[in-house]
Amino acid sequence: MTSSRLSLAVDARQSVLSHAREGAASDPPAEVCGVLAGDGDARTVTAAHPVSNVADDPRVAYELDPEETVSILEAIESAGDDAVGFYHSHPESDPVPSATDREQASWPGYVYLICSPDGRTTAHEWTGDEFRELTIAVE
Repeated sequence: MTSSRLSLAVDARQSVLSHAREGAASDPPAEVCGVLAGDGDARTVTAAHPVSNVADDPRVAYELDPEETVSILEAIESAGDDAVGFYHSHPESDPVPSATDREQASWPGYVYLICSPDGRTTAHEWTGDEFRELTIAVE
């Protein structure tokens, strides 16, 4: 993937934001996460698939449930789509990669979308060394 732009379908964006708002409404607020599907070569996201957050402290971190993630990745592939990347929320902070996000990023070339319950959303490509911010076009 080389484009500095991410095309995000309106429905996929709404799914991510709804999921983020659910997590923010829990007590205590929790980060939510999931897998983004679509066309990896075109860097187009057409669907967002929620995955349970199994992190030890979901208020400030996320960890995709491994079994759910594998199942969703297989379903995406079976449908003829690509895993474009992953999303998670920051229910109590800005939607920018945290130090923890940097430490745990492990899929070079994939998109990491971060959203706040208020609708602010950022996207980044993990290069293997750093996050490179992408422009989001909601289409």
